[in-house]
Amino acid sequence: MRRRLVGRVLAGPGLVAAAALVLTGCGSSGSSGSSGSADSSGSSAAKLSVKDAYMPQPVTDSMAAGFLVIENDGGTADELTSVTSDIAQDVTVHETTGQSMQKVTALKVPADGELVLKSGGNHLMFENLKRKPKEGETVSLRLNFTKSKAITVEMPVKSATYQPTSGH
Repeated sequence: MRRRLVGRVLAGPGLVAAAALVLTGCGSSGSSGSSGSADSSGSSAAKLSVKDAYMPQPVTDSMAAGFLVIENDGGTADELTSVTSDIAQDVTVHETTGQSMQKVTALKVPADGELVLKSGGNHLMFENLKRKPKEGETVSLRLNFTKSKAITVEMPVKSATYQPTSGH
């Protein structure tokens, strides 16, 4: 898997506590989170779709986390290169190793596989929130890829302590 590191953020005790609350829970919520798909021409091209998207209600006014699964039913790998949303000034893709988060410029979506963004692992960080989303609302985001067309996802906001019934 090819990853390009942009920076490394070491979590201090306060950030660890806040991140632990923000990153509470992960998994699939069955049908929650509308899925988008992007089809490319050709039978071996990446065929991407999104499922199980959700955002725990943020515990701070400045940042939130997002989780989802990107499935690739095609024979070609792709990469998630960036994410945008009107709810935040910046949306970054993070990889978590131990107690540190690393912002990365891309994460691989394997051919005939999936990229799982979950609590304690790879995830999205919505930074510099323009407003604090509330439980029951939906946040719109756009996932951008190296090869495939962008996918727009409607991500439901769940309670801050949401625990999905089945994990991902």
